[in-house]
Amino acid sequence: MNLQTEQVEELDLAPRTLLEHQMGRIVRRIKEREIQSSQYSLYKLILVVGGTLLAIFTLAKLGALVLLVIVLVVGAYMYVSRASKVMSRSLLLYQSLLRLLKQQQARQTLNWDELPEVPSREEIEGGEDEHPFDLDLDISGERSLHRLLNTSVSLEGTLRLREWLLERNLNYAIIRSRRALVSEMIPLTRFRRRLQTYSLFATRFTNAAVNGDRLIEWLEAQADSKLQLSTLLVSIALSVGLYVSLLLYLFVHLSPLYVILFLAGSAFWFTIKRNEQGHLREDTTYQRTAFGQLQIVFEYLEKYPYGRNVQLKQLCEPFYLHDDRRPSILLTKLESTFARVSMVANSNGAWLILNLLFPIGAITAYQLDQYKGNLLKYLPDWLDTWYELEALNSLATFAAINPEYTFPELVHDKSKGAATSMAFEARQLGHPLISKAHKVVNDIRLEQAGEIMLITGSNMAGKSTFLRTMGINLCLAYAGSVVNASFMSASLFELYACIRVTDSLSDGYSYFYAEVRRLKGLLDELKIRDHYPLFFMVDEIFKGTNNEERAIGSEAYIRALIGKRCTGAISTHDLELVKLSEAFPLIQNYHFRENIINNQMVFEYLLRSGPSPTRNALRIMAMEGLPVRWEGEPV
Repeated sequence: MNLQTEQVEELDLAPRTLLEHQMGRIVRRIKEREIQSSQYSLYKLILVVGGTLLAIFTLAKLGALVLLVIVLVVGAYMYVSRASKVMSRSLLLYQSLLRLLKQQQARQTLNWDELPEVPSREEIEGGEDEHPFDLDLDISGERSLHRLLNTSVSLEGTLRLREWLLERNLNYAIIRSRRALVSEMIPLTRFRRRLQTYSLFATRFTNAAVNGDRLIEWLEAQADSKLQLSTLLVSIALSVGLYVSLLLYLFVHLSPLYVILFLAGSAFWFTIKRNEQGHLREDTTYQRTAFGQLQIVFEYLEKYPYGRNVQLKQLCEPFYLHDDRRPSILLTKLESTFARVSMVANSNGAWLILNLLFPIGAITAYQLDQYKGNLLKYLPDWLDTWYELEALNSLATFAAINPEYTFPELVHDKSKGAATSMAFEARQLGHPLISKAHKVVNDIRLEQAGEIMLITGSNMAGKSTFLRTMGINLCLAYAGSVVNASFMSASLFELYACIRVTDSLSDGYSYFYAEVRRLKGLLDELKIRDHYPLFFMVDEIFKGTNNEERAIGSEAYIRALIGKRCTGAISTHDLELVKLSEAFPLIQNYHFRENIINNQMVFEYLLRSGPSPTRNALRIMAMEGLPVRWEGEPV
């Protein structure tokens, strides 16, 4: 498959019908190559059977011409075999591209069953159970922002993207640089697709993510067990002595004892020095698989014409900067060494006999040591760049398939933590994990330092979703991504959420105590003076206790936030709290409302100014047939 001539450069942001058209075209080409691949298999069978019969016939009728027939048949077989390998590679690449397009379609339609899995919170060492917003905002996990965005094949690229989304120590310069790279990569559809396709092709025989860090650890472990140069020189000297003594025996009639002595010396030296060679067969099997996965990706990044894409070109310098240490040179040499060992390393007896006749083990081990040393020097930079590219590619692909999303304006005040830097404004702000058919967007404007949104409204009216919408878009902004808004401007904030609080049976925590601990954590964060202002999102404050104590505790808690280096939103069912805005101008009341249409409750999910004028708990109970006691207006 020649991806360069493949007409796949239509924008990723194309409508779903265009994506389906592309997938249909790839499916047709896969079928064509499957037919051609079957034909090549048939051709090889015909050449084997027909060539054998032709050779027998020629030998019987024409005698010496059989050699010419054999040469022609073998040559034709080699030509067909090479063409068959090219066709098989093309077929596998098209299958990888189809897999990529299906994943892209799944991201457009939020089809979670078709999206590649990402490591769960429990699988990641030192899990993030106490992270101040991960669980609350659905940043990582099974149905999360991380899984929706992630297109990485490497484990480290996957985890790097997650780190960006969960970053707490924000750095404006890093965010700006990352966003510049993402912006540059968005229109490079062909580059992004090839990078992903080659990565998928490299891992076509495994469902596991490529673990580059494990490869570096393995190389570092090998550094202490190198073959000594003296061992190599003695092995070569014994081999030279063997052949010299053999020639002298044949032409000068030297005693054969010298040949036997050199053979014995080679056997003895090979035996006592074999540990220095390491486990060549096992080593080359592991290395060949691991480096084979990386070679196609690294060579593509090495040879890509970056042109005027300055940011991308600078990032990828490690792949092309050193002429004699490029991936195409080092990894090709490594592959040829692996192939040499693989030819004879399947049998201990054959390996021993070969090393008696020629010191291939010592030479191969010495060459591998040299290649390992070079790889240990350059591989970390190659891998780190690849991880960075994979994470960036995830953000760029996300932007490309959502053309209505925009890059936010980040308001940066160099005096870190200054209250005057607090600002958050967005127009048509939506939640990226809600399908476009069901998504409702809202406008928001927080421009005063310390301003607090107090959001009231009925059950299921959209309060919790709105809090998550603000938080998840701030995470996207700080990762260097586009956001689900037509316009968004935000300061750099520390994020803190108390939305999805769970009890802990193992630790003996009730729901209410877990909520108290979480809200106490928010106040503790405000005492830290070296971070940016805090942006908090608190849902149904103190809902784990009774009405009277909840109202008292909620008012006291909100009063404790006023005047601190923070801004944010709190949702509540306690309508008494809306009166706080009369005493504190920084508290602004908002609400979500619902309508009863044909005895059905219809929610608008639109943020409106002022306190909620309605309640709906008893209405929901009555509509579901539960007994209710009316003290107010009838249903």
